[in-house]
Amino acid sequence: MFEKLDRLPQDPILGLMAAFRADLAPHKVDLGVGVYRDDRGATPVLPSVKRAEKGVFEKEITKAYVSPTGNAGFNTEMERLVFGAGHPVLGAKRLRSIQSVGGCGALRLGAELIRLSGPAAVVHVSAPTWANHIPLLGGSGLKLERYPYYDAATGGVDFPAMLAALEKLPQGAVVLLHASCHNPTGADLSEAQWRELLPLLKKRRLLPFLDMAYQGLGTGVAEDAFGIRLLAAELPEALVAVSCSKNFGLYRERVGALHVISETPDAADAVLSQLTRIGRTIYSMPPDHGAAIVQEILTDSALRQQWLDEVSAMRARVTGLRRDLVAALLKACPQRDFSFIARQQGMFSFLGITVEQVRQLREGHHVYMTDDSRINIAGLRADNLEYFARSVAQVVAAY
Repeated sequence: MFEKLDRLPQDPILGLMAAFRADLAPHKVDLGVGVYRDDRGATPVLPSVKRAEKGVFEKEITKAYVSPTGNAGFNTEMERLVFGAGHPVLGAKRLRSIQSVGGCGALRLGAELIRLSGPAAVVHVSAPTWANHIPLLGGSGLKLERYPYYDAATGGVDFPAMLAALEKLPQGAVVLLHASCHNPTGADLSEAQWRELLPLLKKRRLLPFLDMAYQGLGTGVAEDAFGIRLLAAELPEALVAVSCSKNFGLYRERVGALHVISETPDAADAVLSQLTRIGRTIYSMPPDHGAAIVQEILTDSALRQQWLDEVSAMRARVTGLRRDLVAALLKACPQRDFSFIARQQGMFSFLGITVEQVRQLREGHHVYMTDDSRINIAGLRADNLEYFARSVAQVVAAY
């Protein structure tokens, strides 16, 4: 049976990781993989996570399954973290949550729910969007289309083009929106733009599917959820996929959540029953360890404050790197304007160079990024930033 299968090409990111590992150059720079790194180049276990994990181990008395919907305490605390403790949707009892296998699992659960509700539904994603959005959502059988989003000339959002495209969508269309720290561009909607988007979604009866993988790493924990909280207060339905990989540093624990807002409490109960069945058919029960750590942090006031301070420090590091990178590029490459990098948020940015220039950086300077020139800002540090800027300047000057 299996001898008939064709070998698929390697995933571009995984291939980039393998090439970086095989490179023996001591000054190599990895800006491809989307994980947070500190100034030593490590992806650390947060001290708050270490403390919480110790508490979890001490309290744990069984390894029995938790629930198909996951850790109930984790789900509740994630609702409060994402929507805010006093958000009206909580009091209206129209919100239901299910723990997922990472943010990817939340996206797939949401896609399966949409396909079950409307098999002909189309999900409209930003151009560009995170590469894995396409297989995660499209793999459910949903059709995907794109709407304009990024303005390469300014390094910001082409908001008029975005609104014009969404205005033409049929009622009931699904719109995938990045809540903050847009991946791969770093270009986010402003609060004013979120407010302008809301009436369009209402008028066209569009269903927002919000993806928030970086809460706290853009402007702030509450600020990064602004769009979610605004839409949730005004719209009858919405889906929100959340990841705990980046802001809690729990990458390998694979913990996330899908929050679904329905028009009525009864409809919300029906949604949760369907999500439970979907989860059962894919993985049966979610893992608990990462969720228990997050619950421990969010329910202990001292741990929560420690975690908030750690997230603030990560955010400040990335923001500072953006400013330092712009200054270094201005010095090394004054003929090219990279100032947009400092106006963006989160870990990612497009350099705006060609595929050939990206490959020259990799082959000639041992600098690794994806072919579309997306860089992970957190991969820079004090001992490689100037080298990176000089390398970019040399490649830009050569073409």
